[in-house]
Amino acid sequence: MPHVILKMVEGRTEEQKRALADALALAVTSSLGCSDDFVSVAIEDVKDSEWMANVYGPDIRDRSETIYKTPGYGLED
Repeated sequence: MPHVILKMVEGRTEEQKRALADALALAVTSSLGCSDDFVSVAIEDVKDSEWMANVYGPDIRDRSETIYKTPGYGLED
């Protein structure tokens, strides 16, 4: 039962978020071979000024063992 949590800088419309959620669900069902009924997608808006402290640090840098696609930006460690 995959659950995708997507964090992104705020500013997208509800229509864009729904389209993205549908695309993510399709990617999950296609990749894992599971039913769409088992997939859920959450989208969390984050202020641009809070991204590095609230997302990059704790979710990307500090949990690097869970990251399968790294961003092309970041703090020097």
